[in-house]
Amino acid sequence: GAGRRPRESFYSQSTRIQLMTQSNCTQVTKFILMGFTEDPVTQVILFLIFLLTYLITVLGNLGMMVLIRASPQLHSPMYYFLGNLAFVDLCSSTVITPKMLVDFISEKKGIAYAGCMAQVFIFDLFGITECFLLATMAYDRYVAICHPLVYPLVMSPECCFQLVTGSYLMGLINGTGQTIGMSRLSFCSSSVIDLFFCDISALISLSTTDITLSHAILRTSASLFGASSILVILVSYMAVISTILSISSAKGKHKAFSTCSSHLITVSIFYGTSFFMYLKPSSDSSRGGDKWAVVLYTVVTPMLNPFIYSLRNKDVKEALRRLAKIK
Repeated sequence: GAGRRPRESFYSQSTRIQLMTQSNCTQVTKFILMGFTEDPVTQVILFLIFLLTYLITVLGNLGMMVLIRASPQLHSPMYYFLGNLAFVDLCSSTVITPKMLVDFISEKKGIAYAGCMAQVFIFDLFGITECFLLATMAYDRYVAICHPLVYPLVMSPECCFQLVTGSYLMGLINGTGQTIGMSRLSFCSSSVIDLFFCDISALISLSTTDITLSHAILRTSASLFGASSILVILVSYMAVISTILSISSAKGKHKAFSTCSSHLITVSIFYGTSFFMYLKPSSDSSRGGDKWAVVLYTVVTPMLNPFIYSLRNKDVKEALRRLAKIK
């Protein structure tokens, strides 16, 4: 009766406003990437720094892949995983850095909607793949140090292939899911992204649709994939440290720990910066200082990994020396 009319009137008015907003919404076909600065001199300096960084990344990771392939002494599970890690780092860096370099020297710093979604998909695919590859490498160290007698049996070529394939599959599931989620959002009010690439958090904050569900999916996905992979790493290294401490000789302890140190450094840098990037409050997403943490995660880490493993690894240095002698 009479008591229902105001509520019905309210709902109909609310629906009309929503429909009017949607009808006036023109979906953006291009996003503007703000980058770091508008100062021309600073842009040239940053262009040269990031160009050098990218060249080192490409040479370092390609070099690691070629070295592992060409050196019979590196045909073991640990280096098989490391070769895949180098490939993932190369791909994740390539999907972001070349576009960033072009934007430094061009007046229009735009990226097409389709290109933006492609960046989201590829970056998320390789990001989660790296999480699970690092977890796989931790499990490999656990078996090698805690159960050395059964290591060849447990880490068989078939098992290694399955672990790597599973890592890529997890990345594919995450990349597909996140991209589908992004493609369902509307972007009407603004097309300016205060970053140098299409980051999911930045896109969600730009959306004119209700972002509550998108935020929940992003946080849940980051937590589930990130937490499950880091749990494997933590459990593996708790067992590894316990085993190392039980070794009586100091030389044995040092040798066992040295096989894990490179991986621990890589894990610390990767997870430290990625958790900061994706689990910080959304209100902080546009702070200028945070861009440099994103740079560390997306640009610097892929460059560092080959050097962390080569400079701290006796087998890799020996393989380099042998390859140099052959040439």
